[in-house]
Amino acid sequence: MQIFLGGVAAMFIGYAIIMLLYRKWFVQLKPFINPSTFSPSTSFSIIIPARNEALNIGDCLQTILQQNYPVSLFEIIVIDDHSTDDTSAIVEKLKLLHTNIKLIKLADELNGQILNSYKKKAIENAIGYATGKWIVTTDADCLVKKDWLKSYAAFIEQQDAVFVAAPVIFSNNGNLLNTFQYIDFMSLQGITAASVSAGFHNMCNGANLAYKKEVFYEVNGFRGIDNIASGDDMLLMNKIKMLYPNNVAFLYCEDAIVTTHPMPDWKSFFNQRIRWASKAEQFKSKDQKIFAVLVLVYGFNAALFIMPLLAFFNGWFLVYWFMFLSAKTLVELAFALPVAKFFGQKFIWWFLFLQPLHIGYIVISGWLGKFGSYHWKGRNVK
Repeated sequence: MQIFLGGVAAMFIGYAIIMLLYRKWFVQLKPFINPSTFSPSTSFSIIIPARNEALNIGDCLQTILQQNYPVSLFEIIVIDDHSTDDTSAIVEKLKLLHTNIKLIKLADELNGQILNSYKKKAIENAIGYATGKWIVTTDADCLVKKDWLKSYAAFIEQQDAVFVAAPVIFSNNGNLLNTFQYIDFMSLQGITAASVSAGFHNMCNGANLAYKKEVFYEVNGFRGIDNIASGDDMLLMNKIKMLYPNNVAFLYCEDAIVTTHPMPDWKSFFNQRIRWASKAEQFKSKDQKIFAVLVLVYGFNAALFIMPLLAFFNGWFLVYWFMFLSAKTLVELAFALPVAKFFGQKFIWWFLFLQPLHIGYIVISGWLGKFGSYHWKGRNVK
């Protein structure tokens, strides 16, 4: 018992240190403010992979079309990944009204080829049609603010960056599942902002990032990672960071926040998180810092996961479990409060009581990400 508890205590100390470092780096960030007078010159190609997104693609495109940015400096490329609904038809209608919209059908590009990562191939093919100097990626269920591109352009033209990650947030209708995802994802975004800005490790989300088109080709695009189902964002970021270690940045700006939808049910939620976890093994050789953090976080949560079970043999385990859980909650709260402030949200205090659920999902999704399979966008992936 003493050896086990000593190990848990050591993992907690490591976890607390890293979370407090994240907090320190986050509160040190200075928000990027769009200049009042700014004449942009950066050209963008916005790439949107879409698979069965008829319910969302129209709203997504409308928010992009309403950008406070010269139409001559951006194009929108929607690449339809074998949709069986009206995704393409909706894009076609908007395309007739807006000359800066392009539609590509991945099925026509592949000619029946079977892949393990259709999204990477979709993005790669779309980049082949892109005319902008910078590639911006987002998802078909995302909504952007009117100064989204302006924020990117002003930031890029002031910074010596070749890859820029930017903030994403979930919408929240207040129910249990949405609130759980909202707080969890918001914390991940805070860690992304802190770690990237401090140069500690790589993190980003494909719903909101940008990179130079020439740099994409300079690192040979997705070659070497194209067999991995996910990772069109973080694994590409890692390739670029290896070549340009001082030219990767985070756009800490409210105008750059992209809003997307949480998963509608628990099954979809777990499939999404298993998908995210499935690329963790790749960081063992590519980004040892984030891999070490992932191992620490998983180990600590796994210990907390089994302690209530051990209490059947020794009741003191339940006492120590509560102590570690309380300490973990306080450390995470210290980090989450300033992050919530940036996103303009009040912290939802009753979420603290969902800590056991949070621990369980980390352990289960991490395990299945390594040893299991998942269902995503109508496809089974191993």
